[in-house]
Amino acid sequence: MENVIVIEQKTFEELMARFNRLAGMVDRFCRKAEEKRLSEWLDSTEVCQILQISPRTLQTLRDNGTLAYSQIVRKMFYRAEDVRRIVPLVEERRSLAALKGKTI
Repeated sequence: MENVIVIEQKTFEELMARFNRLAGMVDRFCRKAEEKRLSEWLDSTEVCQILQISPRTLQTLRDNGTLAYSQIVRKMFYRAEDVRRIVPLVEERRSLAALKGKTI
């Protein structure tokens, strides 16, 4: 046998209003988290294209600690802000290499 709980209409409406506010907050939080998750991380191919460097040069940037990364299984990911931060450094290295008749 099921129990039936009776509450006043005003109490029910207040409860529903609170629930709707909570649902809206959760929805906004999830959208914000999803946007961050997708927009802040780049894979190796994207980084090579942005910096106009070879995969080997990208590996050197990882190895010498110039560019931080995260590895998931066998794939490397880079924070977009870290990539933006090293653009001037890569340009400087490209200029120095060009003076020596080399490329990076």
